[in-house]
Amino acid sequence: MPRILGVDLPNDKATHISLRYIFGIGPTLALEVCQKARVDPLRKAKELNEDEIARIATLLDRDYTVEGPLKREIAQNIQRLQLIGCYRGVRHRRHLPVRGQRTRTNARTRKGPRKTVAGKKGVKEGK
Repeated sequence: MPRILGVDLPNDKATHISLRYIFGIGPTLALEVCQKARVDPLRKAKELNEDEIARIATLLDRDYTVEGPLKREIAQNIQRLQLIGCYRGVRHRRHLPVRGQRTRTNARTRKGPRKTVAGKKGVKEGK
């Protein structure tokens, strides 16, 4: 099982698919890395030799922000937004959707499970 940047890549998958297990590498970037490192993207990950693994690791380390540094950068960006008190920062702080999605219904992923409030049924005001 090849290990790149502290991530175990699955043996039985193609190299370009296995590289996606590294945080920050998607489909396009995986193919680009394979091309730059001169590795066949369709070869299984277990068939990679030490030289090819080293080439991929050095390329990712040198040219791309992935794994730990990328997670740290994202966290710092969110912290900066919260610190300056902008709208997006406030939404992050309150654990609400940040990019304009509706919150009256849906948004359960971001808000968490429903918290039932007693006596808050659809009561209409009388005339």
